[in-house]
Amino acid sequence: MSLPTLWFVLWGVLWAAYFALDGFDLGAGMLYGFLGRDEAGKAAIRRSIGPVWDGNEVWLLTAGGAMFAAFPAAYASLFSFLYTPLLLILFALIFRGAALELRAKGEGAAWVRAWDAILPAASLVPALLFGVAFGNLFRGLPIDASGYRGNLLSLLNPYGILTGLLFVLLFAHHGALWIAMKTSGGLGERALKTAGGLWPYLFITAAGFLVSTYFSTGLARNYLRNPVLIAIPALAVAALVGARILAGKRNAGGAFFASGATILLVTATGLIGLFPFLIPSRLDLTASLTIRNAASSDGTLRIMTVVALVFVPIVIAYQVWVYRVFRQKIDAGGDGEAGY
Repeated sequence: MSLPTLWFVLWGVLWAAYFALDGFDLGAGMLYGFLGRDEAGKAAIRRSIGPVWDGNEVWLLTAGGAMFAAFPAAYASLFSFLYTPLLLILFALIFRGAALELRAKGEGAAWVRAWDAILPAASLVPALLFGVAFGNLFRGLPIDASGYRGNLLSLLNPYGILTGLLFVLLFAHHGALWIAMKTSGGLGERALKTAGGLWPYLFITAAGFLVSTYFSTGLARNYLRNPVLIAIPALAVAALVGARILAGKRNAGGAFFASGATILLVTATGLIGLFPFLIPSRLDLTASLTIRNAASSDGTLRIMTVVALVFVPIVIAYQVWVYRVFRQKIDAGGDGEAGY
């Protein structure tokens, strides 16, 4: 395996890890006002994601850093072409963190109500816009020899919006299962019921996404060349169905992990189809950025590989420790901890 190919795989793994981990706390944030019907319920939701949300965002920073170092031309172009949606994602993530950390720092009902309104909105926006951004990457951006021909409105095409809706439903379903797994009492029951209610819409949207992907993108190319790869989207469907079966059996933990596997496999499905492109063009394929024409030198990639082998296991070990420390269920009738 060449170094550019290795770093494309690692870049994809980092994105998959981010979506599977930050996906559940974005989903929990989206459902915050709906499931948290009283102060005790809201406190339980905040406490369920409070100790882990910032650690989950490390994977986003790592994915961005990996692209910056491994594929600098693609990084520069992506942040130029998709500047507005990426900036909106950044602002939303800032407000999401502020809503979790600052809510308990002020006084007065207006202060609390404001942050309670911001948290769901600031959780929805990144989920939607990440989906729109990746949907447009899968579809191909309007690039030719003269540069980028699109704008914010051109990103809001039917396929991009469909992918955004898929991300929102994936994360909301994942978040509901997280709350069901982590909390007790009526909140956990409502969360499990909500996950069951979201599942048919998620399944229909996922089916529509697969069909639309075949006709609207070039992602099927790699699967037609290597039919064995079809096992990846097939496993994604199986994991999604497994999440529904396990939730029906009231196994919230099993359903949550099946949902996480679905997100990992959906991400893998898209990135396998995208390879070897990083930013494909739908106007002129020769204007596309690939792992070959956008990669750093082999020397840089070798140094990065050594750094990744040292530090990524440390990050994984730290996150495993955090999840182990905060593994206990949360009593939805208890008091919120300081800061949450």
